[in-house]
Amino acid sequence: MGLLLKLSGDKNKDRLFLEKAANCVIEGKIIAYPTNTVYGLGGDPLNAEVIEKIFNIKFRDRDKGFPVLIYDVGEAEEIGDFNDFARKIAENFWPGQVTIIVRKIPNSVPNGLTGEKDTIALRVPENEIILNILKILKEKGSFGGIIGTSANISDTENIIKGEDIPKVFFGQLDLILDAGTTLAQRPSTIVDCSSATKKSDLRFLRIGSIKKEDILRVLN
Repeated sequence: MGLLLKLSGDKNKDRLFLEKAANCVIEGKIIAYPTNTVYGLGGDPLNAEVIEKIFNIKFRDRDKGFPVLIYDVGEAEEIGDFNDFARKIAENFWPGQVTIIVRKIPNSVPNGLTGEKDTIALRVPENEIILNILKILKEKGSFGGIIGTSANISDTENIIKGEDIPKVFFGQLDLILDAGTTLAQRPSTIVDCSSATKKSDLRFLRIGSIKKEDILRVLN
């Protein structure tokens, strides 16, 4: 079994744990972490071996790819090509519960990350734990992004309790950040901006805590 670290809410103590998590990502290891909805599995999105490991751990179809959580719009633009619609949505809803699909910048990430597609799903999360890990990654000179897939076997129930992670993955992870039970809010809204030349081209693939009307309103 990998290292299990229980977060206490003490910023100084937890900072050491978050540093450890960031170092694991840099070293090509796999971590589990809490988000505002469910627990996630993460690793370096620029590392093809890490991507393959997470596919294997989750028994996930290779054509599905993974979304990426990033620290800010600047990091997002290193791997994604933001048109005006995507940029305005990001400016209004990041950090937050909107995942934006854009064209990926050629050769910026391994093809396996996006399931061989030419688009990529990106989000700046509002969760302080993962945001601080991303900040530490950036401070250390690494890419401020992490794979942001749910910590479960594909097509099984999502995990909302840190204590349940080891029961599912049986020592396959290098580090688990246990923050207890997540808030279990609705999942993020997913909007595909990749081919949009006008507002009606936007594709809403999932409606979560942010409503379609809220997004369209800021684009008017």
